[in-house]
Amino acid sequence: MLGLHLASPAWAADLSAGSESDRRASSLIAPVDDAWRAALPRDAKLATQAYLDRLPAAAVQRANAYEEGGYWLQLGEFALGLGIAALMLSGRRSARVRDWAQRLGRRAWARDALFGGVYGLSAAALALPLTFYRGYVREHAYGMANQSALDWWAEQLINLGIEALGAMLAVAVLYAVFRRAGSRWWLWGTAASSALLALMLLVHPVLIAPLFNDYKPLEPSPLREALLALAQSNGVPSDEIYWFDASRQTQRISANVSGLGATAAVRLNDNLLKRTSVPEIRGVMAHEIGHYVLNHGPKMLLQFALLILFGLLFCQWAMQRLFARWGARWGTQAVDDVASLPLLAAVFSVFMLAATPVFNTIIRTQEIEADRFGLNLARDPHGFAEAILKLSDYRKPDPGALEEFVFFHHPSARHRIHDAMRWRQAMGTP
Repeated sequence: MLGLHLASPAWAADLSAGSESDRRASSLIAPVDDAWRAALPRDAKLATQAYLDRLPAAAVQRANAYEEGGYWLQLGEFALGLGIAALMLSGRRSARVRDWAQRLGRRAWARDALFGGVYGLSAAALALPLTFYRGYVREHAYGMANQSALDWWAEQLINLGIEALGAMLAVAVLYAVFRRAGSRWWLWGTAASSALLALMLLVHPVLIAPLFNDYKPLEPSPLREALLALAQSNGVPSDEIYWFDASRQTQRISANVSGLGATAAVRLNDNLLKRTSVPEIRGVMAHEIGHYVLNHGPKMLLQFALLILFGLLFCQWAMQRLFARWGARWGTQAVDDVASLPLLAAVFSVFMLAATPVFNTIIRTQEIEADRFGLNLARDPHGFAEAILKLSDYRKPDPGALEEFVFFHHPSARHRIHDAMRWRQAMGTP
């Protein structure tokens, strides 16, 4: 199965695209000065093209190959997930694990937690070769990773532990809800899934993220004061700006205002500090503050809850038919039987694959809103546009409209720079 995907042109291009010259190409964005910016056409489309023309052809080809190879990876991960579910269900393996967990755990919640831990670990272990290719081999091939193989595997062991514990909690909660809700399992399952998602968003920046990176307050500086002023004047409940050592793992620049409620904090990585100017950092952080001010976290939870609701309704329809045909062979014929978890995971993944454009549009729409908020807050379209050019290290800068709609969870560089240049045109700034 994996061999078929490895033979595809976009996937096969991954390893050949990682030459040293390609890796250097992304850093060769033509530098400009204030005179160049002042001489830009007032027309937003022409100014946008002038920005994009500064990207070297080799860097664009490399970003395109990286992005397009990612589409095949998504399909490969989907197929692998179906294969793992089929492996668990065939030969009554899932039912046998349930029976073992019942003998060991005795109580229903303990049985379900044990099953969830075994399934989560088994699925993650079976997916490790593809995970290694995606997270280590491919990232190094494109010059975006800094970790040694030993460090990468050490983090994967931590990830496996977190995934196992998370699976134990989630499965125990969900199947307790499924049994209690009866025929309305899909409705109450949506509520429980949404609550678990909210819990993850709440605790991730506090308990999980620090396991992989060190988070420290920025030292007193004009930059720190400028970013704090942006945050506090817009209601972000933070007295510090934190930076973290993402360069341990990657070359990517990033920032976020993560957490919910009291756990919200402004964070930027050291790559952003090293590779961008103060106007670029202000533009990026104004965007991230926009996510907080516009309540994108709670809104996204509600939107994802609707997506989960439709997904579980699809699961109810599909699983009834699959149980009728194959349930006796699998040793499980009820949604509230934890042995049917692999089937639930497989069917839900089919729904999510079909819903990829919807899922991506939810995120992309919020990113566009945050971009526009950030432009009004930082009031520096050039700083933001320069930062977006640097994201072309790993994002295709100028996809087709259909491609962007289906596959992109962030707007393309052309879209985002055009928004900045349109703001510049409307506001009459240089």
